[in-house]
Amino acid sequence: MARAGILIAAGLALALAGCANDAALPENPYAPGLASKGEAVDGLTVGHRLMRAGEYELALEAFSRAALEEGGLTPEIMAGMGSANLGLRRLGQAETLLRDAIKAEETVPEAWNNLGVVLMEKGEVAEAAQMFRHAYALDNGQSDSIRDNLRLALAKMENSVYDPTEEEQDYKLVRRGSSDYLIRQIPI
Repeated sequence: MARAGILIAAGLALALAGCANDAALPENPYAPGLASKGEAVDGLTVGHRLMRAGEYELALEAFSRAALEEGGLTPEIMAGMGSANLGLRRLGQAETLLRDAIKAEETVPEAWNNLGVVLMEKGEVAEAAQMFRHAYALDNGQSDSIRDNLRLALAKMENSVYDPTEEEQDYKLVRRGSSDYLIRQIPI
């Protein structure tokens, strides 16, 4: 009986301890609304964050919203949409968008690199190597990802004989900024 009394007292003490923090709870049980002094994040930033998280479909939607905010498709938005399509394995759409981004702004090494990744995924190794060379030249050799992609493409061109025992190769998808994305070549 004494044991039951101790358990009841302990339970009551815990319940009262939980009630002590009720004063800190807000009157309204619903989630807060928009922050009145908060800064909005642009669609491009959201798209890049979603790409980093591997949420390619959501990133594509964010890039589409960014195009509406900007009043059209900028080269950066086209490159972002192309990269998101690559993540979704929509190689035809990715290639078209990345080629359009390069036509609009030829000095962006990331777009050239990502087009090279698309071409590698499609098995067009020689053209991919040209894209990686161009990206490497524009980047002045600063990006390890672009250098690694070029090295892989050149090695694949030299060893163009099909070898079913060959291990998978990793190609790196690069975006503007400091983050790298990894696209793994999947055997068909």
